[in-house]
Amino acid sequence: MKVLVLANLDIGLYRFRKELLERLLADGNTVYISLPKGDLIPELEKLGCVYIRTEFNRRGMNPFADIKLMKKYASIVKSVKPDVVLTYTIKPNIYGGMVCASKRVPYICNVTGIGASISNGGILSGVCLELYKRGLRGAACVFFQNESNRELFINSGIVKGRRRLIPGSGVNLSDNRFEEYPDDRDGITILFVGRVMRDKGICELTEAAEMVKAKHPNVKFKAIGFVEKEYEAEIRDTHNGAVEFLGHRDNVHDYMKSCHAVILPSYHEGISNVLLEAAATGRPILASDIPGCRETFDEVVSGIGFERKNAKSAADCIERFLELSNEQRAEMGLAGRRKMEQCYDRQIVIEAYIQEINRCARGI
Repeated sequence: MKVLVLANLDIGLYRFRKELLERLLADGNTVYISLPKGDLIPELEKLGCVYIRTEFNRRGMNPFADIKLMKKYASIVKSVKPDVVLTYTIKPNIYGGMVCASKRVPYICNVTGIGASISNGGILSGVCLELYKRGLRGAACVFFQNESNRELFINSGIVKGRRRLIPGSGVNLSDNRFEEYPDDRDGITILFVGRVMRDKGICELTEAAEMVKAKHPNVKFKAIGFVEKEYEAEIRDTHNGAVEFLGHRDNVHDYMKSCHAVILPSYHEGISNVLLEAAATGRPILASDIPGCRETFDEVVSGIGFERKNAKSAADCIERFLELSNEQRAEMGLAGRRKMEQCYDRQIVIEAYIQEINRCARGI
């Protein structure tokens, strides 16, 4: 079979869907990948994927740019003649879906999260939901990463056909191996991993860190991840020194290994891959009590939740964590690893995709 994958970012495709691509290639399929240029494209090509450069802005809604993207997708579909198309994230789901529906090509969409454009409400939210309705209406199957997103799309009449709930992108339990919990003789380290931007709760993190460090100066807060360009100035203006921003790091697992908890004050998620990796490593989770985060831990057992967009709530959560003994924190980490092994193994996601791709091949 010819399998065409439409995505928006090389990092996400390589880090979270590499195993699926490997499985498809191992099964004798030809895999084409369409996405913007990135540093990991050569690695994806080494796997055996055929790369089709497709540039577009992941954010914002520009009608002219979006029409251009649709034309690009139409050209790709006409040239490749895929047997099935896999789409990830908002624009590939919407515009790739519209093209596939018009060409009568089977396609499988993955709603990786609803994004700020929908979660913030207003006119833009209504426009995005209407576009999603057009993009998903012909899908052979729509994968959802959390129950809240699935209910929204069903109740809004966006998805009426086949849909399945999967455990996010799953987590590679070998790459994200369990690590013994560190002692706390030199203090506690709390780690943030993700894009440094408002919707990941960076403002709340810096405020909460300042509150906590006023009482516990030996607690260290570290943040790993790219600073989004539109957010660089704001970080410079609001950075209070309580959080050490380290920028991008390739060896994220090493930082997780040495930390005592991973924190994510995010506003919205599909299923947070960072939290899955943290739990797999054996680190307790401190996160917003929102769909996409709350599924990754069991309250007080393997993590602690706090109110979204509330720095005081985040600080109180951290205080509760600090009150635990190091043995109790280590036990939370063990519970998180067990949860990943039982419910979030990436092989579960791969098998779901293979089942749906086989359904498409059989014309079911």
